[in-house]
Amino acid sequence: MVNAVLNQENIDTGKEIMAELVAKFNNNKEFYTSNLFKEEEAKIEFINPMFEALGWDIHNKQCLGPNFKEVIFEESLAVGKETKAPDYSFRLGGQLIYYLEAKKPSVNIKEDRSPAFQARRYGWSAKIPIVILTDFEEFAIYETSSKPKEHERASTNRVLYYTCDEYLDKWEEIYSLFSKEAVQKELFQKFVDDIHLKLKKVLNQLIKSF
Repeated sequence: MVNAVLNQENIDTGKEIMAELVAKFNNNKEFYTSNLFKEEEAKIEFINPMFEALGWDIHNKQCLGPNFKEVIFEESLAVGKETKAPDYSFRLGGQLIYYLEAKKPSVNIKEDRSPAFQARRYGWSAKIPIVILTDFEEFAIYETSSKPKEHERASTNRVLYYTCDEYLDKWEEIYSLFSKEAVQKELFQKFVDDIHLKLKKVLNQLIKSF
């Protein structure tokens, strides 16, 4: 069904790019997961090309004006009384779709509470439905309708989680949710709506149990 909606050539081209990135990462994994490899390098070598494979104009090759660029780096965001800067803001037609917070691969995305709290706090503050947290080795998606707390586990409100070794097998799924094309064809919005429907059902069940 996804293939009937999305352009299969775009999916296949993206998968070829991802195959090269995954091979590059795994062939030098010891270095990339060490403290020698920095966050900015992870963005340039892996995260930027990954999202180019998802169809996003990372470097504004279309020469769009400031209000219509598809990706904005470190856009200012009011978080409480502070001003923060999520690593990536993904936009379409000037509308914010989701934030992405990047980390270096030596960070444990699955278990470390701090990056999860940071990413969720961005989404909550901006009143957007989801945020992505990734170091390329891991890729986590958080639902952000509830206010995050620092003591919560990294798994709290995490709705999807992939590892680098799953990217190729799960590529069509990833593409159908987070690509530019998925946003344009409203598959991303359907994903968000399905999450909210599931949360509503869980909440209703909790209410009935009291």
